[in-house]
Amino acid sequence: MTGFYDLTEKMKSTLIAEPFVNTVSYGSLDDIDLNKQTIFPLSHIIVNNCTVASNLLRFNISVLAMDVVDESKLETTDDFIGNDNEQDVLNTQLAVLNRLIALLQRGTLYTDKYQVEGEVNCEPFVDRFENKLAGWVATFDVLIQNDMTVC
Repeated sequence: MTGFYDLTEKMKSTLIAEPFVNTVSYGSLDDIDLNKQTIFPLSHIIVNNCTVASNLLRFNISVLAMDVVDESKLETTDDFIGNDNEQDVLNTQLAVLNRLIALLQRGTLYTDKYQVEGEVNCEPFVDRFENKLAGWVATFDVLIQNDMTVC
């Protein structure tokens, strides 16, 4: 049975293929050096839990997509946009998650039997970590076939 490995590897390879992803990590965020500038933009996969049914496994997964917000030293001239690229980061990182979700809902991952169940909630964050990072957290359920035999 390799369902867990297969799922996390498929998600990793899908995310790393995106132009706005430089690094894909897995597990606890505490193990990642978020001060290392060369890892961004970063997508991070967390498996929250797995529900085992007779013919399928339901994984509850959170994917964080984030990047460093660059602040300009110039005076702020637009109060809506500000003097940084926060909106650009939020836009590109939401696109990363949107693409992953689309592939799980109706694309190649779906046809490979990695399928999202229900709607996906994406929540933005800014200044969540020590350095100025912005991005999104998407939390969703992925269904895969349970290939465990009883023999």
